[in-house]
Amino acid sequence: MSLPTSARSGAPSCALPSAAPQAITHYENFPVASWLCPPRLRPPIAAIYHFARTADDIADEGDATPAQRLAELDAYGQDLQAIASGQPHSGRWSAVFDALAPVLAQWQLPLTLLHDLLSAFAQDVRYTQQQRWYASQDELLDYCSRSANPVGRLLLHLYGVQGAAELAQSDAICSALQLINFWQDLSLDIPRGRYYLPLDSCAAHGVPPADILALRQSESATKLIADNAHSARLLMLKGAPLTLKIPGRAGWELRLVVQGGLRIVERIAAQNYSTLRQRPALRKWDVAPMLWRSMWMRKA
Repeated sequence: MSLPTSARSGAPSCALPSAAPQAITHYENFPVASWLCPPRLRPPIAAIYHFARTADDIADEGDATPAQRLAELDAYGQDLQAIASGQPHSGRWSAVFDALAPVLAQWQLPLTLLHDLLSAFAQDVRYTQQQRWYASQDELLDYCSRSANPVGRLLLHLYGVQGAAELAQSDAICSALQLINFWQDLSLDIPRGRYYLPLDSCAAHGVPPADILALRQSESATKLIADNAHSARLLMLKGAPLTLKIPGRAGWELRLVVQGGLRIVERIAAQNYSTLRQRPALRKWDVAPMLWRSMWMRKA
């Protein structure tokens, strides 16, 4: 479970390491440390990023057992609830909660969105422990609604954007980024017991789960991945008009996030959707076309 931008969420983020409790050292597909981020929003965005990243690491890094991970996430959630109530936290994650406490108070962040992230991380731990597959696309999108969409909604809250249409577009972008990350990371996630290809989609393409587990890049598996990548691209395009509604530098940041996601889909397509064998990644030379396309984005 890695973060495309924040929490395995593909959610837009522009936190700066200099404003954060700790340096951003993880691989990220999309802009996380950008001068485009409005200076006044750098501390709250950094606090949100590191809250999500630390929780993700609790769920995914090291050698802890599933039971230990779930207990840690529960303790982490209790610290969140404590600072939200104006009470002291346990001190175990001081760098995270010392930075987040004033942000919660000053910006009145919706607490349910932060708890949704923890719910998604705990679900990842349980599903991996149980070697459980997602039964349907709807079940997978429900997971995205908690693992990805909250970060986008938190950023819109900071920007003062709360319209229903804008929230829906943010959800589309964030879920699309999450799904793109899944289809990019199949060769890494499956050996680790993370199965994000929905069973109903596998059945529709005639791909038995055993083929996925064996990382068998059959013609049917290739069509399965291509179909899912195409659906994620369409979802991204559905949300893309939001980039023109966010003012100033933050809007340009979001344009780059969207173009980064679309560029990854192109990378997946360029290797004939063979992500059961090889993980594509953005390179330095991808920045130029992303910038160019960002400049020419127009309202639908």
